[in-house]
Amino acid sequence: VQLQASGGGLVQAGNSLRLSCAASGRPFSSSVMGWFRQAPGKEREFVAAINRGTDSVTYVDSVQGRFTISSDNAKNAVCLQMNSLKPEDTAVYYCAARGGYSISSSYTDRGMYDYWGQGTEVTVSS
Repeated sequence: VQLQASGGGLVQAGNSLRLSCAASGRPFSSSVMGWFRQAPGKEREFVAAINRGTDSVTYVDSVQGRFTISSDNAKNAVCLQMNSLKPEDTAVYYCAARGGYSISSSYTDRGMYDYWGQGTEVTVSS
């Protein structure tokens, strides 16, 4: 399974970006896909996850109400709509997929994911 993330860029604070992640390769059966981010000098942290079967979602508190994760199952893709961006959102954003079936979306630890994309950089200027 390969994950390809896109949509990053440079924006001013208060503006929006939409990240996309497309899965390809062998038949894709992952129930849970998520986004993580890593700012310079910091650990990679959880941002959001979605269960593609139940539409259950989980967000880190710092993005709740500003970011929306969604999935397009027909395209094996997941998107992250990021609104009201802040300078502290600046990071490389990675999409990830957890192998197999699940009924939850509460997978917030990077060790819970089996496949990773290459990352797309988001820079928010003040």
